[in-house]
Amino acid sequence: MNDTQNLNNNSNQNKNMNKNPHKKKQHTTLPKDHPRYDSLTYRHKIIQGMNDLVVAEAGLIAHGRGECFDYILGEKTNESAHQALKTAVAALLLAKKPVISVNGNVAALIPEQLVQLSQEINAPLEINLFYRKKGRIKAIQNYLEDAGAKKILGLDESKMVQIEELSSNRRLVDPHGIKIADVVLVPLEDGDRTEALKQLGKTVIAIDLNPLSRTSLYADITIVDNVIRTIPLMIQYAQELKDHSEERLEKLVQTFNNRRNIQNCLDLIIQYIKEQKRSLQNSKKPTMH
Repeated sequence: MNDTQNLNNNSNQNKNMNKNPHKKKQHTTLPKDHPRYDSLTYRHKIIQGMNDLVVAEAGLIAHGRGECFDYILGEKTNESAHQALKTAVAALLLAKKPVISVNGNVAALIPEQLVQLSQEINAPLEINLFYRKKGRIKAIQNYLEDAGAKKILGLDESKMVQIEELSSNRRLVDPHGIKIADVVLVPLEDGDRTEALKQLGKTVIAIDLNPLSRTSLYADITIVDNVIRTIPLMIQYAQELKDHSEERLEKLVQTFNNRRNIQNCLDLIIQYIKEQKRSLQNSKKPTMH
């Protein structure tokens, strides 16, 4: 059994982890037999996150854009993404000062998994936002603490330092976190900060469903996959790899080629679209997800 089959078989174990601690009443009851039930569930988490001040209004647009790319990737973690996942975890385990950067969308979607990954790889969570509406950092802090987080960086704005290579609000980072980190995991990131972190000599691991975004292209390791699948799989890989030797982990990182990884993802998109077109030409219904 290969890594993809093995880890996808374990994906059901992570469904119980997807419970949002903020159980506010939904405006709409989702029928569990709806063919898009999972997708709609996460949309509602994003909407609830916006109502709770965790997600910025622009975060809804970003989520919808990601769904579009996920759709043409077949809404599953492919073999290329698994290889990037394994390499990313190896890099994080080898790091001296790893940090997981957190924004509103990822906090709203999978707070428990973020906390567990942080514990598995011994990397602190740091809140870093583009849109710094008053009260938003506190709202994200509440989500993470309700999910079990004990130590969160990026909370005291009076103690933040600046990344000079940036002009956006993301330039404000914790002096004990991203500022001194050697490896930074940036789920759902914007390209300008990824580029700036690279200029500072940091290794950047990106999670991005768009393989052609600036984030994907600038990162050292790009995981082209949905963050709701990626973080639980990273937890599984961390549990698998943490007892491996440094030499073995270093080999994983050194042999990884991110450009080839992105090319493989583009090939998968092209293949998926061709398969859907072929189904239509054969008067069959496309393979819907």
